[in-house]
Amino acid sequence: MKIDDLRFAIDDLKTKPKRSFINRQSSIVNRKWLLASCLAIFALGILAFAAQVDVPELPRKESKFTMGRIFFNFPMLPKFMGPLGEGNGPAWSHDWPRSEEHFMKIMAELTKLDVNPGGHITSFQTDDCFKYPVAYLCEVGYIKLSKDEARRMAEYLLRGGFLIVDDFRGEYEKANFVNEMKLVFPDRSLEELPRSHPIWNCFYDISNLMIEPPYMKFYRPKYYGMSDDTGRLMMVVDYNNDISEYWEWSDNPMFPIDETNQAYKYGVNYLMYALTH
Repeated sequence: MKIDDLRFAIDDLKTKPKRSFINRQSSIVNRKWLLASCLAIFALGILAFAAQVDVPELPRKESKFTMGRIFFNFPMLPKFMGPLGEGNGPAWSHDWPRSEEHFMKIMAELTKLDVNPGGHITSFQTDDCFKYPVAYLCEVGYIKLSKDEARRMAEYLLRGGFLIVDDFRGEYEKANFVNEMKLVFPDRSLEELPRSHPIWNCFYDISNLMIEPPYMKFYRPKYYGMSDDTGRLMMVVDYNNDISEYWEWSDNPMFPIDETNQAYKYGVNYLMYALTH
């Protein structure tokens, strides 16, 4: 198999005119209290749902390379009520699992890396994250890290872990991710990656290869990174782009094959850099 083969309540609340001023005031207070209570219960229910998303556990062999997919709690707005992986589903799950399924097939074919299929869901909420040397994190415009998550994320990266951060755009989403990373590494900053960085030629020479975003093409993609004290890149950040969208639909003529192949080259280089540095 070659890379080209994967083209892959109101009326009851009205004040009655014969009520006394005191009764009216008491009624208003009671209504406000009732409304506030209902909103609080609703919010707690939403937060509980967000924290208890039922995610499947894919089988894996410990001897094989496994790519992680980072789960994070998210604000449950109406547009985030769909199933995992769908555009109206949880933000962290977009393009899952097809994007990783296709990407792992490409890695196995091109590099002969012995892989477990798909992206295995994990998070920085537990030590489970340390099982995955490389993990994918998307839609970071919505991410909100707890203190424990920020601490564990820092430990994960400093111990040799690598993050591929993808699928976010615009100044608001970028600012949110930058602020969250300040919780992780107060003294480090994201830096734009020069095209002379080894990540662009560690497998394919893609130093001059620019990928258009699959949607919102008026955004100009930029690529950032953050390194440890030895100069090892700990993450690569695809800003204003969504390379996993190309991976997800690579077996469908939705996107031209040249664009999906370019996105795979980016992914292959990211992974090969992470595994050799």
